[in-house]
Amino acid sequence: MNVAVSIDARTALLFSPCRLAGLDLRSRIVMAPMTRCMAEDGVPGPATASYYARRAAADVGLIMSEGIGVDHPAALGEGTFGERNMPVLQGAAAIAGWRAVTDAVHAAGGLIFAQLWHQGPLRRPGSGPQPRAVSCRPDGRWGPLDGSTSAPPDYLEAVRPPTVAMTDNDIADVIAAFGRSAAHAQTAGFDGIALHGAHGYLIDSFLWPETNSRVDAWGRTLAARTRFAVAVIEAVRAAAPALPVAFRYSQWKLQDYDARLVDTPDMLAALLAPLVDAGVDLFDVSTRVFHRPAFAGSPLSLAGWTRRLTGVPAIAVGGVGLSRELKDSLMAVVPAEDNVARAVVAIERGEFDLLGVGRALLADPDWARKLRQGAPLPAFSPAAFATLI
Repeated sequence: MNVAVSIDARTALLFSPCRLAGLDLRSRIVMAPMTRCMAEDGVPGPATASYYARRAAADVGLIMSEGIGVDHPAALGEGTFGERNMPVLQGAAAIAGWRAVTDAVHAAGGLIFAQLWHQGPLRRPGSGPQPRAVSCRPDGRWGPLDGSTSAPPDYLEAVRPPTVAMTDNDIADVIAAFGRSAAHAQTAGFDGIALHGAHGYLIDSFLWPETNSRVDAWGRTLAARTRFAVAVIEAVRAAAPALPVAFRYSQWKLQDYDARLVDTPDMLAALLAPLVDAGVDLFDVSTRVFHRPAFAGSPLSLAGWTRRLTGVPAIAVGGVGLSRELKDSLMAVVPAEDNVARAVVAIERGEFDLLGVGRALLADPDWARKLRQGAPLPAFSPAAFATLI
């Protein structure tokens, strides 16, 4: 079911220019990163450029690219549903392909960050560009064996067998890979770097105690569990000093939909402070529902707490324009919902700065423009996951 959103003078705030992280955005609508699997041999083609440019031309202020595998043998395998053809950012062909994407987005008046990604514990063994590579895991585990999940059972069974813990040399190699990929992103014309530190993938697996039981400098305490993320941020800043850095994090994981990295604001402050000190310019806060309170006793969302505790601009992500969260959209149509007004009020209050839109923009490249015009917004069909419009 499509829904017409109520438009009033305050909604114009979403489409007013703003300056964040040294960039001039023409709107506060951000396209959230979504895996597309349309890069043959890892190289994005003309269809990818058109896909992003259409959103940029339709009032999206900032685009976060789909996850791009970093320059490391175990960075990528198959996707959650067995998808292949995920993009990389090394080699002349891939860099040129991404340059065509960034040129198209810029010609449409938009901005685009490269989201750098390493699947870590969630890489399907024996798959990807280098199938013999051993998946990277902080302590050899992939996560809890029970509880609610947001990924297909066959995928989780495939990644469940334990491997070996990463050595210090393994860790150093991955950190260097993030740095190389950031330098390639700068060459390809991206406007910033976005680090995927969420959903149970490699950076997140160091942050989460369920996948990091190490007792060395990379684990044991919350402060130690942030060191890998800090080292990656520092490597990226050194390799691409001209580009701002965004960091995506989440409580929920693919292998545990009810997971929590932290349980209190104090713990969240301890988690985020080292990342800010390392050089994060923008937090991309991925939640199941963007306006849901993060902690008992406060109405603030996770993005709101992030902004309050760090002073760093934040993107609120999770179910914008839709009536159900991500897990509920994998197999069934999700009706549209007029929940954008909640975001406008939160931005007015300074709770967060930008509004991240995922599935709604996947379903309709003109979603932001339709919102601005007060036209009916679309429902989401799972078929959109397999299309590139």
